[in-house]
Amino acid sequence: MKLNHLKLGQRLGMAFGLILAITALVSTIGVWRLETLKTASQALATTEMQRHALAARWAAHINLNWVRTAASLKASDATYIDTLKRDMDSTSAAISEMQKKLDELVQDETGKQLMADVATRRESYRVSRVALFKRKQAGEDVGAQVDKELQPLAQEYLKGLVAIDAYMDEHLAASQAQTLAVALSGQRILAGGAVFAVLAGLLLAVLATRSMTGPLHQAVGSAEAIAEGDLSRPIHAEGRDECAQLLGALGRMRNRLSELVSDVRRNAEGVATASAEISHANNDLSGRTEEQASALQETAAAMDQLSSTVRMNADNARQANVLAQSACEVAVQGGDVVGQVVDTMKGINDSSKKIVDIIGVIDGIAFQTNILALNAAVEAARAGEQGRGFAVVAGEVRTLAQRSADAAKEIKALISTSVERVEQGTLLVDRAGTTMQDVVNSIRRVTDIVGEISTASSEQSTGVSQIGEAVTQMDTTTQQNAAMVEQGAAAAESLKAQAQDLVNTVAVFKLAA
Repeated sequence: MKLNHLKLGQRLGMAFGLILAITALVSTIGVWRLETLKTASQALATTEMQRHALAARWAAHINLNWVRTAASLKASDATYIDTLKRDMDSTSAAISEMQKKLDELVQDETGKQLMADVATRRESYRVSRVALFKRKQAGEDVGAQVDKELQPLAQEYLKGLVAIDAYMDEHLAASQAQTLAVALSGQRILAGGAVFAVLAGLLLAVLATRSMTGPLHQAVGSAEAIAEGDLSRPIHAEGRDECAQLLGALGRMRNRLSELVSDVRRNAEGVATASAEISHANNDLSGRTEEQASALQETAAAMDQLSSTVRMNADNARQANVLAQSACEVAVQGGDVVGQVVDTMKGINDSSKKIVDIIGVIDGIAFQTNILALNAAVEAARAGEQGRGFAVVAGEVRTLAQRSADAAKEIKALISTSVERVEQGTLLVDRAGTTMQDVVNSIRRVTDIVGEISTASSEQSTGVSQIGEAVTQMDTTTQQNAAMVEQGAAAAESLKAQAQDLVNTVAVFKLAA
């Protein structure tokens, strides 16, 4: 398992946990060895010292009983002897008790053999002593046997105790050596554990430090490179710890900054190019706007002249409309007169046709002819200039009527001619009526057209005035646009300079190929 796959908290926790585990193990071993040392010390302080004390007291009691035994066996006073014997019995009982306790305290095989040897020697000494007392009681003098028989047994008895004492000294020395060994081993274990804990702590500290400082140094170097504008250096992150996450984040930041700087550089160059084009276009637009302003000024002057002309045309159209309306009224009246003439001519035509039929009775209707001639004269007078021909005809009719009696034949011929002429006149009058109606219609259409022209001229005059005002406003706006274009050109130049500065600024960053 790699350390960089662990989190920093897990890594530090494992390091400190291992150090604590080693410390706990060393402490446990130290406590165990101290407990062993405590047990050995207690055994040394109690068991060994108790055994030495028992052995010393045992030897003292042997010496005491030996003196009492020798004195009692050599004495002659029975009371003194009894006193000594009671003391010896008491001391022997104490020795037996001490022997029992010491036998319980001796656990090894060598000690038990020595204790058995002492017990044997004691029993030999006791048997010999009892025998001598029996002989003493029998009246035998045993003083010489005390020194000769009993003293060597007592000495052997004491030698057995000396051997036990020497054994105890050796056992005490061994116990002391064992205690010292336990203490030394405890010291070695504690010292070794402490050294191991220190070395393990140093090793873990070095490993943990290297596992953290290496990526941190790499992160610092990468951050400094990014701060200096070097985005070409790749950042590799290994592991899953916080340092790897930091390097990964720096790598993503470096990649994002590289993309951002590339986009900014590309856009800055585009802005610089576009600003140069905008500046050039604004200069062209400024010139064209000035030309447009001049053209608009000329247009405004022309529109003023056109407005004056249109106003004059509108006035003339209004006057023409008035005249056309008057002409229309006159034409309508003329049309009515022509209609009446047409009707009259039709009547004349009919009358002329009847005259042909009643030519035979011309005399009978001369008066009527005069009346008709008079009526024709009246109608001709009413027709005005166009009725002059009819007045002449009427006069001739009256003359003919007066001369009808004398010139019937001539009248017939004249009437025939008159009928033909009347028919022609009727046709002409019909044509004149139709033409007059056409004239009336045309005049009405002309009147309508002139009215429409007058209205259109008024509207045109208003529109031209509005156009003039609009052109004036356009001229003002164009002047303002010209000023704004000049400002835009200046702003474009400033933008061009700023874009170039931005390009130079972004050029500081070094990007990967």
